[in-house]
Amino acid sequence: MTKTNDIAKGISRRTALKGLAVTTAMAATPFTAARAQSDVTLRWWSPQAAPAQVEAYQLQISQFEAMNPGIKVQFETTSDEGYAPQLAAAFSSGEVPDIVTHLPSFAVQSYYANGLVEPFNDVIEAIGADDYFPGANDVFRAADGNYCGTGIGNSAANMLWLRKDLMQEAGIDGAPETWDELRAAVQAMQTGGLFGAPLPYGRNSMTSLIFIGFIHQAGGQVFTPDLEVALDNDGTRNALEFYREMREYCPPGATNYSWGESLTAFVSGATATGIYTGRVLANVRDQNPSIADHVTCVRYPRVSTDVAPWTFNDFPSVFIPAQSQNIDAAKQFAAFLFNPEGYIKQLHAAPGHVLPVLRSINENPMYQDNDIILKYSAEVELMAESAAGGFNLGYESADHVSNEKAGEIIGSNVISDLVQKVVINGDNVDTALSEASQTIESIMAG
Repeated sequence: MTKTNDIAKGISRRTALKGLAVTTAMAATPFTAARAQSDVTLRWWSPQAAPAQVEAYQLQISQFEAMNPGIKVQFETTSDEGYAPQLAAAFSSGEVPDIVTHLPSFAVQSYYANGLVEPFNDVIEAIGADDYFPGANDVFRAADGNYCGTGIGNSAANMLWLRKDLMQEAGIDGAPETWDELRAAVQAMQTGGLFGAPLPYGRNSMTSLIFIGFIHQAGGQVFTPDLEVALDNDGTRNALEFYREMREYCPPGATNYSWGESLTAFVSGATATGIYTGRVLANVRDQNPSIADHVTCVRYPRVSTDVAPWTFNDFPSVFIPAQSQNIDAAKQFAAFLFNPEGYIKQLHAAPGHVLPVLRSINENPMYQDNDIILKYSAEVELMAESAAGGFNLGYESADHVSNEKAGEIIGSNVISDLVQKVVINGDNVDTALSEASQTIESIMAG
């Protein structure tokens, strides 16, 4: 580790993870002794704010405040599509949150590359570096050797969700593994008011992120391993063609779909298949329990079985803005978020949606004792396995170096613009790919 901070003196793995039982030990640390002289209020931002999640956050906050009387924590909600301008405004004004969670790893890498994020090495050590699943923090290693954050969980964001009852009615034997099999399956299941799939075609991050998965599922890539722009390749062209073919099996509103609309389409029963994380399971249980016994998931199909599956894991993160006036207190709280009781409650708020990054939590009977995890044990295990080997634009493959400009590329909507131009507007594919490549090259050079 290249940086030592006061947290190394004031927090240990034992004090960070044992929870309320260590109140006395925590009270004795130099950090808390110093902070007890004046009040500190930490602002916590996250785009993940479903009621059950907020309930878990409040438990974590109340326990932490009880252990640290001089520190208060205030939770504030951002949004999946809106966090970029909100944080841009915060960084510009200097009025930053003290801790941010659940943003994708590539966004954190971009912020860190611009000097906006505090190194996270000592927090990872406090949590317990050896407790993470192997390679879990690789995506957070920056070019200078520091870690810019860590994962609050893993996600398998592009699983193919299926209705076994509809497959049986349509005479479909077995889950589709290739695009041809998927197209045939959704065509067979699309009847009356039921559509085949809820793919996003809007100008937004979901379209960009999901379509990058399609590029890889066609054997392509956006960048070479050394980060030369390689968007114009056979994989991208095949992905655009297949995405165009799938449009007729998606609802009319898919032209503007983002995460919420896509999720709701499958959960409500409007589409026969879905593409999302494990949040599907809790939403089905709560909103459409009549289909609960018929829902399952597999890795998303690819152009052929010769191409390896590619799972999109956005590596939901924890990081601390460098402009925070409460760095030490923020690090103390960041480590406390992995306290088993609160962390497990947070994971249980949407079981299968955010998966544990620590082996001790995954093996903890408290984590395993959940109705959804028990009922859908095979699906949750598959998602955990897929997410552990997952990638995103900031980490396209094990051979790629980390791309600190990935967040800016996603934020520019250049990928979703490409989809809209070719698939929705019918623009010339050569021209559209050339323009998209030039835009990405400009961002990389900026």
